[in-house]
Amino acid sequence: MIKQDILLEIGLEEMPARFVTQSMNQLGEKVRKFLTEQNIEHGDVQLYSTPRRLAVIVKDAAEAQADVNEEAKGPAKKIAQSEDGEWSKAAIGFAKGQGMSVDDIFFKEVNGVEYAHVNKFVKGRQTAELLPALKDVALSLTFGKNMRWGSSEIRYVRPIKWVIALFGKEVIPFEMAGVQSGNETKGHRFLGTTASVADASSYQETLKKQFVIASPDERRSMILEGLKTLEQENSWIIPVDESLLEEVNNLVEYPTALAGSFNEEFLALPEEVLITSMKEHQRYFPVKNAEGTLLPYFVTVRNGNNHAMVKVARGNEKVLRARLADADFFYKEDQKADIDDLLKKLEKIVYHEKIGTLSEKVARIRRIASALGVLTNASEDVKASTDRAAQICKFDLVTLMVYEFPELQGVMGEKYARQKGEKEEVAVAVNEHYKPRFAEDTVPSTETGALVSLADKLDTITACFAVGIIPTGSQDPYALRRQAAGVVQTMMEHEWNVPLADVIQVAVEEVLKDNIGGKEADTLHEELTAFFALRVKHILQEKGIRYDIIDAVLAKNSGTLKETDEAASVLMKHKEDAGFKETMEALSRVVNISKKAEGNRDVDPALFENEAEKQLYSAYAALESAWQQVDSMNARYELLARLKPMIEQYFENTMVMAEDEKVKQNRLAFMSRLAAYILEFADVPAVMVK
Repeated sequence: MIKQDILLEIGLEEMPARFVTQSMNQLGEKVRKFLTEQNIEHGDVQLYSTPRRLAVIVKDAAEAQADVNEEAKGPAKKIAQSEDGEWSKAAIGFAKGQGMSVDDIFFKEVNGVEYAHVNKFVKGRQTAELLPALKDVALSLTFGKNMRWGSSEIRYVRPIKWVIALFGKEVIPFEMAGVQSGNETKGHRFLGTTASVADASSYQETLKKQFVIASPDERRSMILEGLKTLEQENSWIIPVDESLLEEVNNLVEYPTALAGSFNEEFLALPEEVLITSMKEHQRYFPVKNAEGTLLPYFVTVRNGNNHAMVKVARGNEKVLRARLADADFFYKEDQKADIDDLLKKLEKIVYHEKIGTLSEKVARIRRIASALGVLTNASEDVKASTDRAAQICKFDLVTLMVYEFPELQGVMGEKYARQKGEKEEVAVAVNEHYKPRFAEDTVPSTETGALVSLADKLDTITACFAVGIIPTGSQDPYALRRQAAGVVQTMMEHEWNVPLADVIQVAVEEVLKDNIGGKEADTLHEELTAFFALRVKHILQEKGIRYDIIDAVLAKNSGTLKETDEAASVLMKHKEDAGFKETMEALSRVVNISKKAEGNRDVDPALFENEAEKQLYSAYAALESAWQQVDSMNARYELLARLKPMIEQYFENTMVMAEDEKVKQNRLAFMSRLAAYILEFADVPAVMVK
């Protein structure tokens, strides 16, 4: 069978850089799915993209679908045929629907019942007949933000300007958003022209002649090679931020790296300010020396060739100079302001219309942080530092620098606090309280920073829940899930022996003191508990903990996040041990039958009737004595595991639900007491033991 390549290119106005890669990958996935559904055999699927195009090349696509011999199933024999062998209307309709006659029907048993079947031959359709449906594939792409243009009802990331659709050398005919498919592409906006593409194999080379590098990997290599050349020529170190590299790569079609400089006097600014000005606002790469000191140079990537590079560099220098001059002014003006004056400005800034001002939020953060300090048994010095850090944690939000560069919130707060004479741990906490800022970020390293971080995040989450702002599906505009995960991660890594429920209770009490929302405390606490439980579950899943073990440790009667984390790890470690299954089964029997106990009765050993009861009770007494003395969840697991043979002997020789009511209730009370320790470790019946 003859095989030919498929080329689909969607030409667009410039897309936002953040959409390019994900849109390219999405197009590839949808084309693969389409070919699979259409039963079109093919080879590799190659993806291409620039800011102005999304493209896919499918290698070696079959000329036609493969012919298929398939067996079609129809009605049961008792419906298809009468006792005298006459065909029913159902059988006749089934055969006709398959393009066959009743003479082609045969019967085949399926799960003990005979059904009518026919063998039918399906001739594969020509691929060229099917490919116009690629229009629907292209239009099915989804984007983070869409737009409409002209009179078209189509919503797309940007207006569609041209479409290439080729099967071999032949155009695949269709119209998309008023644009007819063809074989012409657009070159670089300033350096290229319109060009015809003969077939998929000539696609990349045709675009290169028009100053377009269609492969994002090739453009990336060109950028890195350009940076490496500048490093070698000038003895520089150019740190490569992968997110910046990805963004720059999706901003250009023909990358050329070049360097520029700025006045050395700007090096007096904090390094974070200089780097933020270059990276976040201008998409420049900063330059350092071998010792890691920032130098008065930058590297940018031009969307074009190396023509008039000096002029281009001067233009970029002019733009950056203005940015840095503004930053220098902001920095000097901020240093003139007192922290107390800045804090007063927070009174006029509304955090949320239903929640209050930033000043009111800071007051709650102080109260929550103070209560958390008591719960965690923090030292008096830490409590004092925590209170001051909580009091000033948001002051930099009203500085000129953070107003202009929001990315520097916390960073500038730490620097300004240090300059204003605040204690070092207070200054560090002002920055750290935003941690973790994103999924892979670290938690606050200091106890003070961790306490203020928890207080801030707990206040945000609790206040939002109180006024009905609750994440649903993919909607989470206030990043409450991320903040809740930050709370859980921080408590786990600092190993605080404080139940999450107590932490939530503190936040609920302090938020409701300010009359935020109209929910009852119990309702709010219940909602938050369920919300945080999902975050704990997600974090444990990321650690590779099995889902049933996660359910078991989350369902236990009490405990801290540290204990929950440890218990999950212990069960994962022991799940492959010989005897693990039997241990879980023995402990589960105790837990399950303990549910029949009534009230909290005392256990009377005098009512024991056999040696197995006495031995298990003796082991229980030893467990009770040792339980609080052990210092790890692994040690507690070992204590419980040692009970297995005695529990097995107990149930083999003891009828818990005895006819004598006193004996029965005594045995149930004993099971209830023992089960309480088991459930303090984990809800073991939830652990799968297959």
